[in-house]
Amino acid sequence: MRLSKDFYTRPNVVELAQELIGKYLYTNIDGILTGGMIVETEAYAGENDQACHAHLSRRTKRTEIMYQEGGVAYVYLVYGIYYLFNIITNEKDKADAVLVRAIEPEIGIEEMLQRRNMAAVKPNLTAGPGVMSIAMGINKKLYGTDLTGNTVWLEDKGISFTSEEIAAGPRIGIDYAGEDAKLPWRFWLKGNKWVSKKR
Repeated sequence: MRLSKDFYTRPNVVELAQELIGKYLYTNIDGILTGGMIVETEAYAGENDQACHAHLSRRTKRTEIMYQEGGVAYVYLVYGIYYLFNIITNEKDKADAVLVRAIEPEIGIEEMLQRRNMAAVKPNLTAGPGVMSIAMGINKKLYGTDLTGNTVWLEDKGISFTSEEIAAGPRIGIDYAGEDAKLPWRFWLKGNKWVSKKR
């Protein structure tokens, strides 16, 4: 079942980030379907989260999409090479987002290998937000895409995990965020080989 707008517009971004573990993310780029099960996420709260791009109600050309109603894609470039895929959540003007960090590939694996220039399937195919985006054909063109449409969407296949099966810890690469860097807002499926490795 495809996730509806109601799923994304709920107010608790941390709870939502945890619930996304076990949901499926798909892209249909130029007629090529790729996707898999989400196994790692991070929550970012627009209000009072120093790690969030919209902290202190910051509005720029890049972050403007964060202020839309939940259910759209926020894609941005890091290190000049990697596009990161985020799901905007909550109601209009709240600027909450969930970064999808890793998926366990399910469909379109041959295409993923080509996009990643890899000869064989290894966990680093989609383990990490930058390489995951490459594998799934996600780039800046998808900024603002409606997640209830036919280009990028999420599905609930009835898979759920208990709180004991999902680990929580600090988010990665946000040392600049002071005390907020310690918040346990990164979630991952315990024991899953597709979860990114902290460098």
